[in-house]
Amino acid sequence: MLMGTNRFDTPRGPSQRQLRVGELIRRNLSEVLARGDVHDPELTRWVITVSEVRMATDLKVATAYIMPLGGKGQKEALAALRRNKGELRHQMTRDMTLKYAPDLRFQLDESFDRMEETRRLLQDERVQRDVANGREDDEPQA
Repeated sequence: MLMGTNRFDTPRGPSQRQLRVGELIRRNLSEVLARGDVHDPELTRWVITVSEVRMATDLKVATAYIMPLGGKGQKEALAALRRNKGELRHQMTRDMTLKYAPDLRFQLDESFDRMEETRRLLQDERVQRDVANGREDDEPQA
């Protein structure tokens, strides 16, 4: 996706304020989930990692990228979070001093899958051979 084509980024990327508020929300949301403040037994079945929160430019929408521990039950955890987003929003913003409590949206964090795929590619023998050949080409010639 090109920068500046959605409401979460400007042509230069997210502002410092978006980054700061996103990190504050990520920490608070993680704490609420860790404490089990939401009274839904379905939601408390998982340990959920909140890896990133991206804020809209107006700070009224927060998209949280999540992954259940071990990667199992992703769809169920996502559905439970979406079902409880009102209570999560209330619990999360109790101690925050924001003008607006942002609307929460949840997405699965696919960066874990991309990292694993990159790791797998780097271990491929053809890639290892190319890397070794590249080192030989970089050595100064006499």
